[in-house]
Amino acid sequence: MFILQSGGGLKLELQNAHSHSTTQTTVQAVQQALHRTTQQVLKRKFINVGEIYVSKEPMEIATVLGSCVGIALYDRVEKIGALNHYLLPLWNGNGLQSPKFGNISIPKMIEQALRAGASIQNMEAKIFGGANINQTNLENMMIGKKNIIIAREILAQNKIPVVAEDVGGFRGRRIVMRSDTNKVLLRYAGEEDKK
Repeated sequence: MFILQSGGGLKLELQNAHSHSTTQTTVQAVQQALHRTTQQVLKRKFINVGEIYVSKEPMEIATVLGSCVGIALYDRVEKIGALNHYLLPLWNGNGLQSPKFGNISIPKMIEQALRAGASIQNMEAKIFGGANINQTNLENMMIGKKNIIIAREILAQNKIPVVAEDVGGFRGRRIVMRSDTNKVLLRYAGEEDKK
């Protein structure tokens, strides 16, 4: 039996090893497995305004947000992740129904996640963006605030809990979501990575 401990280094504690060669083989196998794990490079998909991406495979999904909002949607049982990026809260009925609008993008993303095998009961969400980039106090110009409100409303209507959010403020954000864990790496415009 062996115990593997990590954090700052590697510690293997071998107990009841039958022979020195068995111990050496076990250590080599563990080291090779760790090397493969640390060398695994995930695919990355960058999404633009009006795009939605759903993945059943482990990967990173990234976007850059200002007043736009991005929702990281995740099925914690099936390990299916999705990210959207919308510009405006509401489609007014003119022109095409586009995922550039929150009230189109969010339901579409939920629908695509369900088609990929996710279950609404296992979904959780994280909300990002909605900055007041122009630093205005005029209510009709506060697009970011309205984008945040529509995200919360539609998720609540679908009974999808919001487990984290980083919204509002005056700066843009770059986010990278791990589709298989729902971990999100966040960087404010002009700052280092924050988890």
